[in-house]
Amino acid sequence: MEFELTYRMVVREAMSSPAITIGAEEGVIEVARLMDENNIGAIIVLDRENRPVGIVTERDIVVRVVAKGHPPRDVKAGEVMSSPLITVDSETPLIDAMMLMSRLNIRRLGVTYKGSLAGVVTDRDILRIVPTMIEIVRERSKIQGGVSSGAPSLTGICEKCGAYSMNLKEVEGMYLCEDCIADEEV
Repeated sequence: MEFELTYRMVVREAMSSPAITIGAEEGVIEVARLMDENNIGAIIVLDRENRPVGIVTERDIVVRVVAKGHPPRDVKAGEVMSSPLITVDSETPLIDAMMLMSRLNIRRLGVTYKGSLAGVVTDRDILRIVPTMIEIVRERSKIQGGVSSGAPSLTGICEKCGAYSMNLKEVEGMYLCEDCIADEEV
């Protein structure tokens, strides 16, 4: 009897909702106040029709305002935002969102549902659920009778040394990075 575990985590399971937003004409001081008030590192910028058009991150404020010596009271969110806002649908597989973030070298994605902004998924949101993802893979392995040596690699934290690896392999029930696997073989 073959049992197929088909559960796949989707973006909506990791995203923060609702997204904190601000109008493009609002000042950077208000952006920073909202970030502080909500303990977040980015704000989605909306145009006059309330459509998401960009994102202002802490880094945007530091690089485009502070480092340039611009008085924050004179700078609008729309002037320093990163644009366009990269979005994914709420039903996008989480692994696809992670690969998109990696490929574009970004830390945040807007999440849409039926064409409207529903939330934000961040690298921090994803890291928060990595233990759950590892546990799902571990349970799948047990159900299917173990992982063969040709099993695909997994991205996450090595259970021996604690290092982040994009090539974890299961060895005797633990997910190890290449270095720890090599140490085991010596």
